[in-house]
Amino acid sequence: MAIDEVEHGHIHTQGHRHEHHEGGHSHGVSADADRRYLTIALVLIVGFMVFEVVAGIVAHSLALISDAGHMLTDAGALVLSLVVIRLVQRPSGGNLTYGMRRAEVLSGQANGAVLLVLGLLVTYEGVSRLVHPPDVAGGLVTIVAALGVVVNLAAAWVLAKANRQSLNVEGSFQHIVTDLYAFIGTLVAGIVIITTGFDRADAIASLVVAALMFRSGYALQRKAVRVLLESAPEGTAPQEVGWAMAHTERVSQVHDLHLWELAPGVPILSAHVLVAPGADCHAIRRDLERMLRERFAIGHTTLQVDHAPQQLLSITRQPPTSTR
Repeated sequence: MAIDEVEHGHIHTQGHRHEHHEGGHSHGVSADADRRYLTIALVLIVGFMVFEVVAGIVAHSLALISDAGHMLTDAGALVLSLVVIRLVQRPSGGNLTYGMRRAEVLSGQANGAVLLVLGLLVTYEGVSRLVHPPDVAGGLVTIVAALGVVVNLAAAWVLAKANRQSLNVEGSFQHIVTDLYAFIGTLVAGIVIITTGFDRADAIASLVVAALMFRSGYALQRKAVRVLLESAPEGTAPQEVGWAMAHTERVSQVHDLHLWELAPGVPILSAHVLVAPGADCHAIRRDLERMLRERFAIGHTTLQVDHAPQQLLSITRQPPTSTR
């Protein structure tokens, strides 16, 4: 987002230009810790997925095997997240001057798309089962669902410790959480089926889970699209940032202010700043950088600082008025 001009005070003299580019980003959780949490969650999910396949074959249950297929997508999301973490850690160079930080945004977008597609499939299957409810083995479904709740709760607890500000990690977390909801719904449905014989409870639970998938998938897509369209960080108004810069001591104007995110939690700002005549451009640039970092958590800035042009008195000769 750009702001053409913000004024404070008066414009005076023309100066020279200085540019600064400050790199480096801080993250609450290291990439190594994120990798460890993702790996633990992957082991839990894959282990239970294998158990579900075996249980489904033994019990001749298509429902259990289908749910194992859903967990396969969770495992795929976790593997993708692990790959992306390695890509993001690669140093910038060549044509990739920012490195591959945007890979985590693409990962989050892919996970969001998968959740939306799964939501459609579950909705279709849920409606079909409402119309033609199959015979559901309530006891077996309840036992497997209870174990699924425990496993997914453990996986979600582990991933909650990771850096969820990253869309890469958040995408995997949302997969696990929706699967947790699915097992809770299946558990409730299994209990209802055992106690009342109401087989449609399974389909109703599936439709509730599909709605949660749509919500999570939409949220991931929205965050990813905001970053890819280079919108300002949520909660940070470019007008407020420009006003704060323009009201810094000895600053006269702020032009061409752009504020966007390389990835969630990595804001970047560039601007053209005009300062009062005789002012120390370097000192003002450092003051602006410190203010942006402390007040708005913007640590990556490119500021072009010039002296404002001299404002001269201009007298124009008016043509004589004719008198009659």
